[in-house]
Amino acid sequence: MPIYERALGSDFARLQPELQEYFSLAPGSGRYGVGEGVFDVVGCRQQWLRPLLRLTSGEEAFFPEYGERVPFRIENHAHLDPFGRSSLTARREIHFPGRTRLFHDTTSFDDSRSTPGLVDYVGRYRRLVTDLDLSVTADGRLRGVSEGSRLFLGPLRIPLPAAVDAKAYAEQWWEPSEGRHGKHRIQVKVIQPQLGLVLVYAGSFDYRLRSYPGAATAPGHLPGYARPDRWESRV
Repeated sequence: MPIYERALGSDFARLQPELQEYFSLAPGSGRYGVGEGVFDVVGCRQQWLRPLLRLTSGEEAFFPEYGERVPFRIENHAHLDPFGRSSLTARREIHFPGRTRLFHDTTSFDDSRSTPGLVDYVGRYRRLVTDLDLSVTADGRLRGVSEGSRLFLGPLRIPLPAAVDAKAYAEQWWEPSEGRHGKHRIQVKVIQPQLGLVLVYAGSFDYRLRSYPGAATAPGHLPGYARPDRWESRV
């Protein structure tokens, strides 16, 4: 079963049909998703904050650029992670003028705790981890809020206090009136209590499913270019 359906339960059926299709990838299906579109806005609007984000850009989670009408591409890969958890890895390419930034994460379904749910591992080293709180709006949109972030630095597990933790607020939906046949739309804001708006991206895209080369259907299959430099098993 797809991880978003497991996390939402019966509410999954309340999503717009196009969103149900988008979030229905499951390990072993032999297919992956490709989205291509344009961000109306993307990046860090606060110029004074950009030098700090430049220091963390190697994590491939945050970046210092800001732009409007920026092309992007996303790939979604459903797979089992090395620890056997059903997961969805997203790899985004954001094509700023003169530079392409990568932003990727792996969302895994964790049932080891008293309340099973989704855990999101962010960046090329998967060192930043957060819980995802999902809900479905009355008109079938998906909303997500990151909760309880922590850093994994070597053997250390460092929970981030609420005063310094940045929360991500995301909403995704299908807009039938956009383009010839409709488009997916997404908007995300990352807000830190002391710094304000750290990152924003909002835009529209077309989405389609493709088959893996060689018809690969192994549940653990994940193309090499989509794999992180490090996996993290802790939650």
